[in-house]
Amino acid sequence: MQTSFTPEQLTKPAIQRSNDILRNCVHCGFCTATCPTYQVLGDELDSPRGRIYLIKDMLENDRTPDEKVVKHIDRCLSCLACMTTCPSGVHYMHLVDHAREYIEDNYKRPLTDRVLRWVLARILPYPMRFRVALLGAKIGRPFAWAMPDARLRAMLEMAPKHIPPVSRNDDPQSFAPETAKKMRVALMTGCAQKALNTDINDATIRLLTRLGCEVVVAEGAGCCGALTHHMGKTSESHSTAAKNITAWAREMDGEGLDAIVINTSGCGTTVKDYGHMFRNEPLAEDAARVSAIAMDVSEVLMKLDLPGGAPQDMTIAYHAACSLQHGQQIKTYPKDLLKKAGFKVVEPRDSHLCCGSAGTYNLMQPEISKQLKDRKVDTLMAKNPDIIAAGNIGCMMQIGSAAGVPVVHTVELLDWASGGPRPPALDRTNSDVPILR
Repeated sequence: MQTSFTPEQLTKPAIQRSNDILRNCVHCGFCTATCPTYQVLGDELDSPRGRIYLIKDMLENDRTPDEKVVKHIDRCLSCLACMTTCPSGVHYMHLVDHAREYIEDNYKRPLTDRVLRWVLARILPYPMRFRVALLGAKIGRPFAWAMPDARLRAMLEMAPKHIPPVSRNDDPQSFAPETAKKMRVALMTGCAQKALNTDINDATIRLLTRLGCEVVVAEGAGCCGALTHHMGKTSESHSTAAKNITAWAREMDGEGLDAIVINTSGCGTTVKDYGHMFRNEPLAEDAARVSAIAMDVSEVLMKLDLPGGAPQDMTIAYHAACSLQHGQQIKTYPKDLLKKAGFKVVEPRDSHLCCGSAGTYNLMQPEISKQLKDRKVDTLMAKNPDIIAAGNIGCMMQIGSAAGVPVVHTVELLDWASGGPRPPALDRTNSDVPILR
């Protein structure tokens, strides 16, 4: 694609990067075949190619974003299926991230939009605030029908039936390996996951220590910054990410780290991109070091000697989170590990398509998100699974709200198969009540 940025514009690192990305695009349209929003809406401007045209025009002309441009950029899931499909290597993720930052800086949204986005940015990355909000949403859920805004209804309806107690395993500390030490790793405990499902981190710690890892929860580490990053709130996301970089760099310079383990793939995609995000900032070197050793938990488990399991009379439908299969290009490891543990693994039709969760997308674009959720749940349930497995808390919540079988994190099943407890989600009933402490 030909571009016409001025020399002055190209002195800005973000414009320079976007220019490089735009020039790689050859208009082939392969991306439209795998774009979930294009499949649902059928509008060229809701495809990656269409959005690329809108972004190019906006950036080249220093144009103030209008309602049309913002609508189509907001509808992007950032599922990154287009990057997997693109034969020209167009790095759409960095381009749309720049567009969102530009919109945030140059477009005044309607008051309701500004309030909703402010609330999400102030609640979701903070586990205790999020717990309180979930309890409030649970109480208000019967009255969701009275909400005039579909996004408010979606926020009330997202409250899970079970809100877990705080896990003290998420506190800064170190867990010793149960066998000969093979690795020293830092576990990213996350933010929303600590309010929604504490079983995942607990299972991760048990499994890694059983396989010979010393697991460290670093002092000062927390939210990865993805939620605010994808809202275009760069200063907020970088402030959060900087705390992680500082915390993990301190561990790397102290007793050392072999890996930073991430069990929420949406976070993993962002942490692996810290090197790019901070490339022009004082933390650039440490950010690059962190990104270099950031790994999804499935990558770490492939390096360890996970014991093989006896065949189990249980069919697992594996849901491939977009941030894992497209964002990190990890496609086979979770399935390989589940099969090695003895499970029968099946995959749904159109496994490359997004479930519609996508961070805050299911809250900000509930109508499109619901269509994608229904399609995903239908294809998963068509496989008649006993359990659905996934590697991302957002996908688990999205699919679990409509699936007729338990949705469990991959690491919980691997922990169970190798000597850990049965995943609590398999026995949870609708009568469970939230516990806060």
